[in-house]
Amino acid sequence: MKQKEILILSDDELKDKMDAFQKNLHDLKLTHVVSPIENPLQIRNLRRTIARLKTEFVKRNTK
Repeated sequence: MKQKEILILSDDELKDKMDAFQKNLHDLKLTHVVSPIENPLQIRNLRRTIARLKTEFVKRNTK
């Protein structure tokens, strides 16, 4: 998810996306432990996307 896409989300959508991505990351990590996933870079990309979402969430709440 790109930064431009994150900026147009509402606060509720932002929180929902963050929760969904965190669940997806957790599931992906568990799958990777059992048997290696085809593209392990997915884990890194998900972590970075979650970080972008959290950063925007904090930015909006401190204003």
